[in-house]
Amino acid sequence: MIEFALVLPFLLLVVLGMLDVGKAMNYRNDLTHLANEAARYAAVSKNPGAGSGMTLEEWIEQQAASGELRSGGESITAAIDVTICYPPGSSGAIGDPIKVTADATYRFLDFLSSGRFHLPTEVTMTGTSIMRLEKAYSLGSPPTC
Repeated sequence: MIEFALVLPFLLLVVLGMLDVGKAMNYRNDLTHLANEAARYAAVSKNPGAGSGMTLEEWIEQQAASGELRSGGESITAAIDVTICYPPGSSGAIGDPIKVTADATYRFLDFLSSGRFHLPTEVTMTGTSIMRLEKAYSLGSPPTC
């Protein structure tokens, strides 16, 4: 029984770590999906949030599956940052690529870094998508990446 009491904290740390890695992978998949969705809208020069006065980037940020990704929270240190830009060599003509990145900073095992341990457990997760323009981009002038 004493052996179990000695091993239990490490076992719980491993189990909670596995759950936290699964949560982080889910957030990364969501970022990739959001980047793909934004790249598709940018490729056809459509902004579904125009009616509510939002830019395409702002609208995509609000489409995150998790409220924690939309506005920051316990594990996410800040809300998603969506960037639309032209890769080097792209002039914005039809057929040229347009690149979208969605970034968020994730804090692994937040309960350890918020207490007295202060472990450096932050990692920046990025979802990226590149698509070819099918229509001239008319939603502003994105910068070069």
